[in-house]
Amino acid sequence: MNYGPLVSKILLSFILASTVLYRYGNWFRHHIIVTLIVLLAWYFSFLIIFALPLDVISTVYRQCKEEHDTYENATALLTINFTNKDAEKCEEPWSRVPDQVFPNLWRTVYWSTQCLTWLVMPMMQSYIKAGDFTIKGKLKSAVIDNAIYYGSYLLICGVLLIYLALKPGIDLDWSKLKAIASSASNTWGLFLLVLLFGYALVEVPRTLWNNSNRSFVLTHSYFKAAKLSSDKCEAEETVDDVLESLQAVSLAVHPGHPLHLNLETILQKVPTELRDRMSRRQLPEDTPTDLPSEKALIRLHKQTIKSLQVLQRTETQWNLLVEKIFDLEDTLKNQISRDKRFKRTFQKQRTIFRRFLYVPIVEWYWKCVFYGYTQKALAVMAGIFSVAVVWSEVTFFNKQPVLSIFAMIVNLAKINYDYFTIELLSTIIILYLCYCAYSTILKIKVLNLYYLAPHHQTNEYSLIFSGMMLSRLTPPLCLNFLGLIHMDSHIIKKQVMETHYTQIMGHMDVIAIISDGFNVYFPMAILVFCLATYFSLGSRLLTMLGFHQFVGDDEMTTDLIEEGRELIKREKRKRQRSEEASSRRREYNERFPTTGRYRPRGSTDTIRPMTQLENLDSTRSNLLQESHPLESYDGTRYTSEIDTRFPPDTDDIDARFGASTRINERYNSSQELEPRFSDSYQLDSNYRNRVGIPPRGIFDDV
Repeated sequence: MNYGPLVSKILLSFILASTVLYRYGNWFRHHIIVTLIVLLAWYFSFLIIFALPLDVISTVYRQCKEEHDTYENATALLTINFTNKDAEKCEEPWSRVPDQVFPNLWRTVYWSTQCLTWLVMPMMQSYIKAGDFTIKGKLKSAVIDNAIYYGSYLLICGVLLIYLALKPGIDLDWSKLKAIASSASNTWGLFLLVLLFGYALVEVPRTLWNNSNRSFVLTHSYFKAAKLSSDKCEAEETVDDVLESLQAVSLAVHPGHPLHLNLETILQKVPTELRDRMSRRQLPEDTPTDLPSEKALIRLHKQTIKSLQVLQRTETQWNLLVEKIFDLEDTLKNQISRDKRFKRTFQKQRTIFRRFLYVPIVEWYWKCVFYGYTQKALAVMAGIFSVAVVWSEVTFFNKQPVLSIFAMIVNLAKINYDYFTIELLSTIIILYLCYCAYSTILKIKVLNLYYLAPHHQTNEYSLIFSGMMLSRLTPPLCLNFLGLIHMDSHIIKKQVMETHYTQIMGHMDVIAIISDGFNVYFPMAILVFCLATYFSLGSRLLTMLGFHQFVGDDEMTTDLIEEGRELIKREKRKRQRSEEASSRRREYNERFPTTGRYRPRGSTDTIRPMTQLENLDSTRSNLLQESHPLESYDGTRYTSEIDTRFPPDTDDIDARFGASTRINERYNSSQELEPRFSDSYQLDSNYRNRVGIPPRGIFDDV
């Protein structure tokens, strides 16, 4: 026995959680409490995923020892030598840890995860979006916000407890109460997993296969660009309405008024550019300017926070989508190239990796030749796994004969004591199920408020949501996996030794309708949802209801594709004009160099200096357009006053989203980021002199 494999799993889980959180979050700008809580939730979830195969191996060995010990006791008087020889066949796995380790580990990890996902993170999420101006007020709003949701949950638990209390022959002790609580949480997670698997087990292989066809992906991207542009315009209009209300309130609340400090808190979240233009804008004559109440300011504060978050999310998605479309268009053009060197319409910063390893020839062979074959191979593998999962979900309750594919493989490995195969297979299956579930949860339109954006652009609200869903889905997913390999006796109704994980989780045996019905037969509904996804029944139904989906033979789909293509052409023309302006600027500087650090204010050259990264600036649709009248707020266009680089630098973010929202801000360390984005992360030395010291995240209002 050794602790090495378990320690390596613990370190791997922590490194993976830290890396993912660093890529999507912002360690040094988000509040430390949010960062630690999300890191803890992700770390515990990854630890369950990677450590469970070790528990499975340990259980297989313990079951083998128990069977041989029983056989040895029964035949001790007859075949002592044969028994000793037979007992030696139970080879001890090299990764086995002491038996008392896993119960303590699972007890700590599971109940900590449940506490985070059902109590701590929902309160933090409600606290962040609350519009109150004091800690007490924010906590009160968070409690009220969660009371409605958890009231229904507690009502169901109360009904179950009354039912069990009145049922004869059942004594409710602490262990059964814990089993009821954990099983209720797992039942909720299983219900959601069935819906997610019914979509993802078909959509993941299909998406991988479609990715090999760049023309199809480009057409689909045009469709998404048209829809996302509509969402972005709607977000901009919402921000404009909020700013108009805020301007009316600022005219009514003068300095010295008791509510003026609360008004300043809201204004601190408004971008500097918008704040200046808001002060110069003339309101309509019918705009009410009555003195607001404190509750009205709280509502306005909450609307400001939400509208800026939605705007940041839609613009981030738009920037990433435009970059993807440009790359797809370049790939299609290079596929017919004869010199077999990848050429871009807009050049990117040449990093060390691109300069010496990922040269244009290598890039051409990867994107134009090998990428398609790789996607097809992955699609075939994913399809095989999906078919095996669906078949095993439908048949895993049948104990004899064994029909579950994964159970047959594990049983065969048990006979040969092939612990490596068991561990590898368990890890691959769990990771694939996790990918199907987690990659689907953020694609749901109802949850479109949450979005994980790379390059440190995910806000705190979305990070907390991701940690919360990860903690809720991982335990029931792992329980479902144990049922697939026939290591949960309460599901297959067969006497087998259970893992320590199952023993800690408990069972819902006290409620027969759940233990014998829902947990066994409801996963079979995955087959129905998979068939509906395969024939795109959900997409066609949503299209009929007015929620446009990508359906190839639909007239509305064709119109949206053409609209998206025109939007991308417009973005490309903007970028080309900005590149020409940058080229003219460089030529002017070479002909007429300046001796000072800054150009004179009276210079006739009004084009802002640009870097190579600003070749991407037209893909960012700016919050305001300089050429439009100040009285209106219409769309996003490139101007020379606002930095449109993507990812943006700190000054641009403060100008667009406000200094105190801390949306989309980045850590000032060019060496720890990808080289492609490093030179846009240089902070201005006069930053604090202009906007002051940034507030402290979720506590910035108090």
